[in-house]
Amino acid sequence: MANRPHDAAPSRVFSRSSFPEYQRILAILRTETVGGALLLAATVAALAWANSPLANGYFALREVKIGYAPWHLELSLGHWASDGLLAVFFFIAGLELKREFVAGELRKPAKAIVPVAAAVGGVVLPALIYVVINLGSGAETLKGWAIPTATDIAFALAVLAVINTHLPAPLRTFLLTLAVVDDLIAIGIIAFFYSSGLQPFMLLAAAVPLALFTFLVQKRVRSWYLLLPLAAATWAFIHASGIHATVAGVLLGFAVPVVASGKNGEPAAGLAESFEHRLRPFSAGFAVPVFAFFSAGVALGGAEGLGAALRDPVAAGIVLALVAGKTAGVLGTTFLITKTTRARLDDGLAWIDVAGLAMLAGVGFTVSLLIAELGFGSGSPHDDHAKVAILAGSLAAAVLAAVVLKARNRHYRHVVREELRDDDGDGVPDVFTRA
Repeated sequence: MANRPHDAAPSRVFSRSSFPEYQRILAILRTETVGGALLLAATVAALAWANSPLANGYFALREVKIGYAPWHLELSLGHWASDGLLAVFFFIAGLELKREFVAGELRKPAKAIVPVAAAVGGVVLPALIYVVINLGSGAETLKGWAIPTATDIAFALAVLAVINTHLPAPLRTFLLTLAVVDDLIAIGIIAFFYSSGLQPFMLLAAAVPLALFTFLVQKRVRSWYLLLPLAAATWAFIHASGIHATVAGVLLGFAVPVVASGKNGEPAAGLAESFEHRLRPFSAGFAVPVFAFFSAGVALGGAEGLGAALRDPVAAGIVLALVAGKTAGVLGTTFLITKTTRARLDDGLAWIDVAGLAMLAGVGFTVSLLIAELGFGSGSPHDDHAKVAILAGSLAAAVLAAVVLKARNRHYRHVVREELRDDDGDGVPDVFTRA
C-alpha cells in the first residue's frame, strides 16, 4: 500500500549544514569568541574606572569632542563610538544577513522557518514583558521597550569559551543564524522607532554616494580609495538625516554582492565574503569593544546605588525580559514550530539543548546598550539604570545557560568527536557525506 502524505518521515530541525558552510561558521565563531573576550575585558575596565576614585577622568574622556563642527560632525568620543564604530559592526551584520538570505541557511524556507520564528519570539515576548512591567510608570519608561530584544553573539560565545562547552555543529549554526535574524530585527527597530527629526533632503543626498558605492561593488571594484570615501559620505548624510547612522552600515552591507561567477561559470565567493573576512576582526576586536568601553561605564554608587537602580521598573523589566522572556520566547516558538510542522530534533539533540541556547540568547549587550542610549539619552538616570540591568540580566542569563550547557558537555564532546571522524580520509568528515 502506498504511503500517504501524512505518513512521510518528519523533517528535522537543527540538522547539519554542508561542510563548507560548517567551516565558514567555525571561522566566524572563532573571531567572535576572541571579540567576546575583548568585549568582556573592555566592559570590566569601564566599570572599574567609572567606580574608582578616578571616575571623573573616565566621564571626561567620554565627553571629549573631536571632528569638524561646520559639518555637524564634532562629536564626543562616546558618540563617535556608538554612531561611527558601530556602523562597522552593522556593515558586517548587513553582509552576513545578505549572505544568509542569498547563499546561506536562510535561503531555504524549510531551514529558515525555525531560527526566524525563534528570533521573532525572542523579540516579541521580552518586549511585551518589559511593557507590562512599565505600563504604570509613565511614557518615558516605555521608550526602553526594545532594550531586552537583542542578543549579543560575541558575548554569548565568550560565555561558551569560558565554560569550555563544545557545541555540536547544528547548535552553533542555529545560534549564529538566530543572532543574524535578531540583528535584522534590531536594525528595523532602530530605523523605525529610534529615529527623530527626519531631514528628507539629507536622506536623498545619502542616496547619491550609496548608489555610486553600489555600482562600484556590483562591478567588483575593490579599491579602498574609491569605496571608503563613498561609504563615509553615505554615513555622514544619514547621520545628518535624523536616522541613526548605524543604518548606513547595513545599507552599504546590503549593496555588496554575495555570489560571483567563478571558473566555467560556477558560483564563487563574492565581495561580501572578502569584505567580511577583512573587516570582521576589526569589528569584533576593536569597534565593538571600544563602544562597550565608552558605553558600559556607569557609576553604581555601591550596594545602595545598585539596589536603587534595580528597583527602577526600567531595570526590573529589562532583567526579567532578558532572563525569562528570551528563554520562553525562543524555546516556546521553536517547540511550537516543531509541533505544527511535524518536525523533530536532529539525532543526538534534546530539548534541554534548545533550552540552553534559549537562555544564552538572553545575553544582550551591544545593541541593548545602544538602544538604551537612543531611548533615554546617554547619561540620564534611566539610561544608567538600564545599563546596570543589561549587565545584571545578561550575567544571570549567562550563568543559567552555563549550568544547563555544561551539564550536557560530556554528550557534546561525543557528538563533536563523531563530527570530526573522517574514516575514508577524503578530508570531509563522514557525517557530512553520509546519506
